Amino acid sequence: MSIKIGDKVPDATLAQYIETATDTCAVGPNSFQVADLVAGKKIAVFAVPGAFTPTCSERHLPGFITKADEFKAKGVDEIWCVAVNDPFVMGAWAKDQNAGDKVRLLADGSGEWVRKLGLEFDLSAKGLGVRSKRFSALLDDGVVKQLNIDESGGLEKSDADTLLKQI
Repeated sequence: MSIKIGDKVPDATLAQYIETATDTCAVGPNSFQVADLVAGKKIAVFAVPGAFTPTCSERHLPGFITKADEFKAKGVDEIWCVAVNDPFVMGAWAKDQNAGDKVRLLADGSGEWVRKLGLEFDLSAKGLGVRSKRFSALLDDGVVKQLNIDESGGLEKSDADTLLKQI
């Protein structure tokens, strides 16, 4: 059973590749707890089946990067892109896509969070393992306020424009 509007998102560990050290984060992969990241914040989150894949790189992530200022103008504190990839891949993809500080690319390396959300997508038959379904959501203090799931793997419902209109 997958998460639905009104549910609180489960806690899990996500990782982000940090390129510039800060007082709280070292260069390289840093782990974060979802519960800590969502506390008191409005988050626009979307998930993709994989970094560097065609639809994800050509349309899904670029849509959120392009619309980042519009999300912020509507009170969104952060935009997350989550994928079942390792933080090194997500860091390279963020750099390749010029995500900068507009979209935070978070790795769910073992698919723990995606599994807890009930949004895993088994592509083992194609040699790709278990990934995330393509989805977008608006979280407010960890509670799902909007949820758009693309069951087919295509990009029909979880694009930036759709979520932006729902806020």
